[in-house]
Amino acid sequence: MTSYVKPALMLLLTLTLVTGAIYPALVTLIAQTAFPAQANGSLITDKQGQTIGSSLIGQTFDRPEYFWGRPSATAPVPYNAAASGGSNLGPTNPALRDAVSARIQALKQADPDNKMPVPVDLVTASASGLDPHISIAAAEYQIKRIAKSGKITEAALYELVNAHTQDRQWQVFGEPRINVLELNLALDRFKPGKRK
Repeated sequence: MTSYVKPALMLLLTLTLVTGAIYPALVTLIAQTAFPAQANGSLITDKQGQTIGSSLIGQTFDRPEYFWGRPSATAPVPYNAAASGGSNLGPTNPALRDAVSARIQALKQADPDNKMPVPVDLVTASASGLDPHISIAAAEYQIKRIAKSGKITEAALYELVNAHTQDRQWQVFGEPRINVLELNLALDRFKPGKRK
């Protein structure tokens, strides 16, 4: 019996050491050396060095002078990374239809003069419920509202949108997109001399 137990315990100890300590330490060392920003959560800081978010997780913006992101499916707290997941409501579900209708009405109330079609990503949540990006169409849909509210010209807003548009991943996957937090930070940093 001892001839079986001793090798089993040694194997358990060895594998625990390799997979529980050496391998994680090695991967952490490589990640911190080669990709420090990504390894630490792709954090975004302001001018004072304060962490204000991550480029990987959306945030709620509801003031009219800012760009708004996709709705979050995490409840009760929006963009809660611990509760990541979609609503799992199908396209024929009345709850989804009601939620989308309410979001369209809220967008129209916030900018009643806007006659552009509402982009789908402004009224539907992503599969993760945390998407920090919007489409170019979603950003352009909001330009008139922000120009009215934030005293910045539409032309300057189009420039900001163009400057913060990210290409498809590896020129193949996905669509061009804009990180809402980074765009709103650029809006905050916009020089007062360029405002209306």
